[in-house]
Amino acid sequence: MKVHEYQAKGLFADYGVPVDKSILCKTPEEAVAAYKKLGVQRCVVKAQVHTGGRGKAGGVKLATNETEVRQYANAILGMNIKGFVVDRILIGEAVNIKAEYYVSIVIDRKSKGAILMLSREGGMDIEAVAKDTPEKIFKIAIDPAIGLTDFKAREAAFKLFDDMAQVKQAVPLFQKLYRLFVEKDASLAEINPLVLTQECELKAIDAKMTFDNNALYRHPDIFDMFEPTAEEQKEQEAKEKGFSYVNLGGEIGCMVNGAGLAMATMDMIKLYGGNPANFLDIGGSSNPQKIVEAMKLLLADQHVRVVLINIFGGITRCDDVAKGLIEAFKTLQTNLPIVIRLTGTNEKEGRELLKGTSFIVAETMSEAGRKAVEAAR
Repeated sequence: MKVHEYQAKGLFADYGVPVDKSILCKTPEEAVAAYKKLGVQRCVVKAQVHTGGRGKAGGVKLATNETEVRQYANAILGMNIKGFVVDRILIGEAVNIKAEYYVSIVIDRKSKGAILMLSREGGMDIEAVAKDTPEKIFKIAIDPAIGLTDFKAREAAFKLFDDMAQVKQAVPLFQKLYRLFVEKDASLAEINPLVLTQECELKAIDAKMTFDNNALYRHPDIFDMFEPTAEEQKEQEAKEKGFSYVNLGGEIGCMVNGAGLAMATMDMIKLYGGNPANFLDIGGSSNPQKIVEAMKLLLADQHVRVVLINIFGGITRCDDVAKGLIEAFKTLQTNLPIVIRLTGTNEKEGRELLKGTSFIVAETMSEAGRKAVEAAR
């Protein structure tokens, strides 16, 4: 789950991480009023959307008077940045930047813990730094049993700063950021850039956080910030109905019982040159209503041209699944080809029940994948 910059900055401030003063606005009039309230000569007008690259897209502007604030607010509100329409902006004080740095804490699958990532090359081009000069990005593993200790935080601070005055500021900043990361079950806490001002103060003038969806039940304050996209809304609704669903953007909808089988099914589709539209694990149930709900989810995707149903019958018998499918499709109206592969307990009986129906029946996963790709074409 993502949050906006202003929300991440609010969390930073709650934990004592220094941030610039800023005010959220939704209209040009509010932007001008915020500029007056800040009482600064220069301010930054920033688009608030759940994506990066705002600066390069023209969603971040420096204003020096009320006229410019109004002008930039008018231009940015309603702007489309990577498919996200800007409906709010942040008016923040413009700080005197002496140097920019990159700092983040992220989950590292290899070390099975968090790592602190740092670079002296912060700012808009951090992706280029990571790609072209990865040696400029430092990674420090954090032992989850002991956390970000003083000596580890100092080690990190010396990667960025040569002056002891900045090191002394950075150590508690890193530790507060880590405490926020852990206590709120975050998967990312990023400051880009962390700036050193001309007054020799460290400030987070941008903030980005994402959170583990599976831990949101522990954090109602974070869940209140959830603003799902249309696809995320689908995934949330699927979860409430007992499915595991992820949209992948292809043309072959997949309905499978079991996560491992779902992954293998998607691999088979790719092998034959197709593109899976989704990951959908319906679990071990032949309940017709559950199948109906799963199909509605697949058919709501306008990119889907064929549906592949791949069921392994273990405890769930294939003949029960076949009956459930036949019953479910009595209430579903679709002209899309439906490829079905049943294997496992009572598979022959299940396939026998499907004879004479409009379903395309396959016996092997390879055959099912090939027929689905052919049908999609």
